[in-house]
Amino acid sequence: MPAPAAPHVEGSPALVTLDVWGVVPRAVPGALARMALDRRALARTPGARFAKLLGTGDGRTFTVRDADPLRWAVLVAWRSAADASAFEASATVRAWRRLSRERLRVEMTPLTSRGRWGGREPFGAVDARSARAHEGPVASITRARLRPLRAVSFWRSVPPVAADLHRVRGLRCALGVGEAPLGYQGTFSLWDSTAALREFAHRRPAHVDVMDRTPGQGWYAEELFARFAVRCVTGTLDGRAP
Repeated sequence: MPAPAAPHVEGSPALVTLDVWGVVPRAVPGALARMALDRRALARTPGARFAKLLGTGDGRTFTVRDADPLRWAVLVAWRSAADASAFEASATVRAWRRLSRERLRVEMTPLTSRGRWGGREPFGAVDARSARAHEGPVASITRARLRPLRAVSFWRSVPPVAADLHRVRGLRCALGVGEAPLGYQGTFSLWDSTAALREFAHRRPAHVDVMDRTPGQGWYAEELFARFAVRCVTGTLDGRAP
């Protein structure tokens, strides 16, 4: 599904990739081992400005109940598309290919990003005018580190939003993502257009209510919201091409 790429802006990654690997039950121990072994390898990968190994959830409620041991993800912000291509020959990718029954790969360039992830701004500076002018598929990543005393309140607020999300026209797929089952809340969603994403984010009452309540509730110790131009989607998720 090729789409026009957003112009690269100095300070932002040239490419961001999300790989979602689906495994069979007998491969879960191997996937858990990769989550431990690959952290150091990713940190040393040439051209990887920012990299995270992520567990996933099925996106029904975006709470800990959604955790899916049959699906794992690797998110990388790259200095160049050539670095991303070279990574395909790495031991990390070869190991995940041996373990997996399917792979979804999304290649993106940042449109907008605000907030921090682990104290960093992984998606850099972006051109607001290019973001407004972008046409075509978009992806969204949200990530938050929850305050421990506020986590239960947050999880109670999320299910109505998740239920409404799957009724919004233009959504192609949605996943929960996170570095750990507790305390780290994230989402990845893929959309037909910016208009479809904005319809959910700014016009659906359930999501607007949570946004309005966020400052007063103080749920997050750290948060990040990013939107991307989707360059290419390959592979499948649960046997279906999004």
